[in-house]
Amino acid sequence: MTLRDAQGNTVSTASRAALDASESALWRMMSFYGTPVDDLDAAVVADPAWLLPYLMKAGFLVSLTEPSLAGDAATLLEAAEPLAKHATLRERLHFDAVRRAARGDWQGASAAWGAILDAHPRDALALQWALLFDFYRGDAIALRQRVARVLPAWTADDALQPYVLGHHAFGLEESLRFDEAEAVGREALAASPRVPWAIHAVAHVMEMQGRHVEGAAWMAAWRPHWGVDNGFAGHLGWHEALFALESLDHARALAVFDGYLRAEANEITLQRVDAASLLWRLHLLGADVGDRWQRLLAGWPLDAAVAGHSAFNDIHALFALIGAGELDRAAAWVRTSLTMAARSGGEWNLGVSNDLAIPLMRGLLDFAHGRYDAAGEAIFPLPPIAARLGGSHAQRDVIDQTLLAIAARGGMKQAGRALLDERRQAKADTPLTDWWSRALAA
Repeated sequence: MTLRDAQGNTVSTASRAALDASESALWRMMSFYGTPVDDLDAAVVADPAWLLPYLMKAGFLVSLTEPSLAGDAATLLEAAEPLAKHATLRERLHFDAVRRAARGDWQGASAAWGAILDAHPRDALALQWALLFDFYRGDAIALRQRVARVLPAWTADDALQPYVLGHHAFGLEESLRFDEAEAVGREALAASPRVPWAIHAVAHVMEMQGRHVEGAAWMAAWRPHWGVDNGFAGHLGWHEALFALESLDHARALAVFDGYLRAEANEITLQRVDAASLLWRLHLLGADVGDRWQRLLAGWPLDAAVAGHSAFNDIHALFALIGAGELDRAAAWVRTSLTMAARSGGEWNLGVSNDLAIPLMRGLLDFAHGRYDAAGEAIFPLPPIAARLGGSHAQRDVIDQTLLAIAARGGMKQAGRALLDERRQAKADTPLTDWWSRALAA
């Protein structure tokens, strides 16, 4: 008996139980409600000979960019390989894409999932993973175009369509098409309130436009749908804290940090990255964050085994080391992360490390030691190419805010004022913008 998934794609299992479990896992990947691991384990039990659940579990682990999970992903891929000969062509193409991602070929993996989508525009798994690795590579064009090319195949009667719309909204936002992005995000949420990625996309629009008061109200209104039992809650909490920072409400930002990003709540590097990003912004403003830096570091294993896989993650680890005053460890971490990037075998990350991470990290060390003009010379040339670090415009704004602090504390005042003028052209003035203006004039 030939089965098809809910989107009409043929699968190589005859087990309805296995297919149902895999589709539950896919929904969890797209919605962040729970993790897909238990569902995928159930799918394997229901049909041990079906390739796709092994790939889905391996791909999920790889997509977390967590080096400690790389071994588990490799074991799953090894177990899956003999099953490929019984799989459909689409499933075998997924196998190739996940293997590429696992060995650090993020660009090749994105291209492989894109090829699947060309033939199967309703393959939600290919879309989910392609978009994640587009995001990790900072490819705003792909984030927008990839969904736009498949969107006509997704109709309102499909339960996953709101999640596709949520991704479309984010791609539009990262392409600076803010009005369209907000409209599509709201459309997704009108279809289902349980689409955290759509909440996230609209929050990004409000952040980019300086609508901090409205943004805080937006996050509060939707908190019942993102704030509890959702794996995306930490990142959405980070967005809520950014709106508080725009108001210079440090106490509120720290309260949100303690609710969603405190060290004890973090399980993976992606969560720690958000925590470090928020504390660093507070650090630049001279805020007292207590022992939060030290607690964050205590739960963050920073050694050669985790270094060099993601320049974006490694830079945020450096923020934590500098913020905690661990400057000798910070210098050692820079050496380790760059050495391991050369050895990891991930061509994409190595290129980003050479072009961006090396000057940025060295500039951050200069900043930490009070060598502000040297820091500025290293970092000021980077914003035009910083998208390659990955993440969003809002996440990479930490570089611009660091440059404003460098300019305010050193001799590059004119460069800082020019950067602030550019900022004012892009978004409405906020109390944070005014704070930087005063700091540059002091």
